[in-house]
Amino acid sequence: MSFQKHKVAVWLFAGLMRWINWLQRQPDKLMPPPFRLLQIGSAFWQSRALYTAASLDIASVLGDEARNAETIAECVSANSDAVYRLMRMLAARGVFTEVAPRYFKNNRVSDQLRTDRSDNIRAMILLHNSSEMSRPWFEQLEQGVITGQVPFELAHGQPFYEYLDRNDEFDRLFGAAMASVDAVAGDSFAVDFDWGHFERVIDVGGSGGNKSLTILKHHPGLTALVVDRASVVAKAAENWAGEANPVLLGRLKFVAGDLFARLPLARSDKDVYFLSAILHGISDTDCVKLLTNLAYASADSGARVALLEFVLPETQMDLAGTSFDMQMFMATRGRERRLSEWQSLFLNSGWVLEERIGLRSMGTILLLRKN
Repeated sequence: MSFQKHKVAVWLFAGLMRWINWLQRQPDKLMPPPFRLLQIGSAFWQSRALYTAASLDIASVLGDEARNAETIAECVSANSDAVYRLMRMLAARGVFTEVAPRYFKNNRVSDQLRTDRSDNIRAMILLHNSSEMSRPWFEQLEQGVITGQVPFELAHGQPFYEYLDRNDEFDRLFGAAMASVDAVAGDSFAVDFDWGHFERVIDVGGSGGNKSLTILKHHPGLTALVVDRASVVAKAAENWAGEANPVLLGRLKFVAGDLFARLPLARSDKDVYFLSAILHGISDTDCVKLLTNLAYASADSGARVALLEFVLPETQMDLAGTSFDMQMFMATRGRERRLSEWQSLFLNSGWVLEERIGLRSMGTILLLRKN
């Protein structure tokens, strides 16, 4: 029995991604090495410019109109000449379009920063360029590489998830950024995997329940139970009030749990534990602990585990995968893993890989059953 759906579409998507990765590497090969190094060395200029535009919410100010730099500056309480220079730099990079001298409008890229769009990724840009996330890269990456310590912990004096618990504003930004991931990844995790084999999804570390709701929309016969920190689930249900169909919300429940100690017990093989981008943020040792805890919670029910993760190729890795891996190194004790590394974790925690389900996104679903 296979849980893969839309095999041809997934295969075509994978081929397209390989072609795009190849195409993106070609300019790098043609550019003289000194210029290429200078381009990489100054790349943070672009990210800071983008962050500033996102922080000032310029895309929302523009909306569907073309406005001059003076009007934009007035709306965001900024200097008009500085705004003009910021906007023309971003327009040169393909973010915004200069339609006439000093006049700018949104394009298909900058539209993704508009707060009036439900699929905007503004929070993700703000998170990755926040002082909390930038300081470890700028101040402690070299020390982290030398010692193997986590740069985030060196910069802030505490682990990433403890910092979230103690800083409400940053925790809210992190939650909003994670909710916006779907704008990047799409809903392929909900449609390219056959959730119809199950009756209940136990969404471990599911935060506000965004992914669970997406799955429920596509599979009317399912219910979902989201498990996360008490502080998260206490606010999750009320956050959806008025934002989602009440009938849909009636199939979604939240419960506080501990990933390493207290998880809901599976009732039958119609339950599936779902973990989306959880394991890549923790160490191999903690992965085994969590997977072992899942094995205990599933007992002899026959419940499976569906992991939505990035799977690195064994060789010839691309920039996206290796960049995600360095982000994990910067902030956590986790890492992006090759399939052989994933299988080693499964073997040491009582699980076996039943099927690798391809998706029309960068992620993969690894379906596990008890060994």
